[in-house]
Amino acid sequence: MNHLTPLTEHELEQVLIQLDGWEVKDEKLHRSFEFNSFVEAFGFMSSVALVAESMGHHPEWFNVYNLVTIDLTTHDAGGITEMDVELATQINTLALGKAGMA
Repeated sequence: MNHLTPLTEHELEQVLIQLDGWEVKDEKLHRSFEFNSFVEAFGFMSSVALVAESMGHHPEWFNVYNLVTIDLTTHDAGGITEMDVELATQINTLALGKAGMA
């Protein structure tokens, strides 16, 4: 599958079954993560930033104290692509490694 081809509705439904905690909101993959502190949330964001930079694919995100909200879409493709799914999968893996996550 081409990384810059938007997923079909059926493909997206299948992805969401496998992608724990994510949903489609405003035509983007969307998830919020809650941590025990701002420092833990910021550490998580730093880890995600390194992965995103290595992929050349960057999230839209928002942080308030211990809450990190992430939206993923591939702007060049005009929708959610395999790149977003790959990044979401890696983000979930990073979140699991954060023992302090609430």
